[in-house]
Amino acid sequence: IMKEQHNRTPREIVKELDRYIIGQDAAKKAIAVALRNRYRRQQLDADMQKEVTPKNILMIGPTGVGKTELARRLALLVEAPFVKVEATKFTEVGYVGRDVESMVRDLVENAIQIVEKQKRGDVYAKAYEAALQRLAKVMKPGIKKAKPKQEGMNDWQNMFKNLGMPLPENQEEETEEVTAEIAQSRSEIIEQLRKGLLNKREVSIKVEEKQANPLGGGGNNEQMMMLQSAFESMTPKKKIQRTFLVEDAIEVLVQEETDKLVNKDDISQEALKLAEINGIIFIDEIDKITSKSQNTGEVSREGVQRDILPIVEGSQVSTKYGAIQTDHILFIASGAFHVSKPSDLIPELQGRFPIRVELNDLTEDDFVRILTEPNNAMLKQYIALLATEDVNITFTQEAIRKMAVIATEVNQETDNIGARRLHTIMEKLLEDLLFEASEIPGTDITITEHYVDEKLEKIVENKDLRRYIL
Repeated sequence: IMKEQHNRTPREIVKELDRYIIGQDAAKKAIAVALRNRYRRQQLDADMQKEVTPKNILMIGPTGVGKTELARRLALLVEAPFVKVEATKFTEVGYVGRDVESMVRDLVENAIQIVEKQKRGDVYAKAYEAALQRLAKVMKPGIKKAKPKQEGMNDWQNMFKNLGMPLPENQEEETEEVTAEIAQSRSEIIEQLRKGLLNKREVSIKVEEKQANPLGGGGNNEQMMMLQSAFESMTPKKKIQRTFLVEDAIEVLVQEETDKLVNKDDISQEALKLAEINGIIFIDEIDKITSKSQNTGEVSREGVQRDILPIVEGSQVSTKYGAIQTDHILFIASGAFHVSKPSDLIPELQGRFPIRVELNDLTEDDFVRILTEPNNAMLKQYIALLATEDVNITFTQEAIRKMAVIATEVNQETDNIGARRLHTIMEKLLEDLLFEASEIPGTDITITEHYVDEKLEKIVENKDLRRYIL
């Protein structure tokens, strides 16, 4: 089973999150401890492992302070199955919509992707060699030999013919004779392919046709998904002739050869185990399913809570890859709790999230840091975007502080949307520059406090206008 990346210590996890998220140290600390406890549990003996269950986390804080961003960065940080779901997407059992078990099925799908990527990496070298052999065979074909005709068709072949389906692949294969000269030519072609000398040549190869989904694009329903899977396994693979550049043909053939080398059953079993032991489910907007936030005529939100409860407590969920136990999956829930509070959740669900973390409102200093410090800081993004037009912009410290002051002021006097306010301010501030940048290449521009005042002052002062624009 794959472990979390480098078995990071809590301090290292917090340090990594600090690169992208400003402040909220309590939330980072709680997440870091929870992740480290997964690693500690794996060091215990088997009997004790069964007893140690994850301590689920409930993050409480206004919108735009970093709850969802923490989830996004967490997904990139850990080599573990991770899925983020919106609590508002689920409906109570018996109503049309997504049932809560689908979050566990999504987690298993994520685990399948992780394990499959690892397995494919393990057999890549072998698949690459097989792909080169196939391509060389196409580029230097052997001498075709007539294949003896079979007298009759068996029942399966008759069925395929009656349904208008192609015959199974081995019925269409042709035999060929390979002389010493052809074998030598193929060896030379393989060497050229390895060196990339033929990459820009075109080649026509037979590849497996991608199966269209006969049941439509929906498919939240588990039975429909299993039926679709069974239909795909029954339908024989049909090959079609396509023309590619050699470099693209190699990629397609490597994919096909890898499919032959990896064992789907091994992937399924390992992925289920990985999801059970290391899985993390992030449930966002959990405050929207409290009874206080329920409107007349809505589907029972409390019913959704009751449906979530057994999954968080630990139960068995059926997936198309097999059954999975949810006892050791880590659940992290978050919500703004503007019109409700955590105590409005049903008591049983409250008890399943023993660690409560409150995220703080962002201050003026936080906004300054958000604009400049993170690896993906907003100012860095806009500087990089305009640099593509050969326009170099710089921001003075006074201009940055002024933007932070405006963001804080507008958040206090209208709705508090946290750091998202900076997006609207930046777009309005640079609107003219972004429009004209393609016409003024080679220009150096400095954004000063005066420039910020000039662009935003009228909007900030006009309260009615501010409500709609900023």
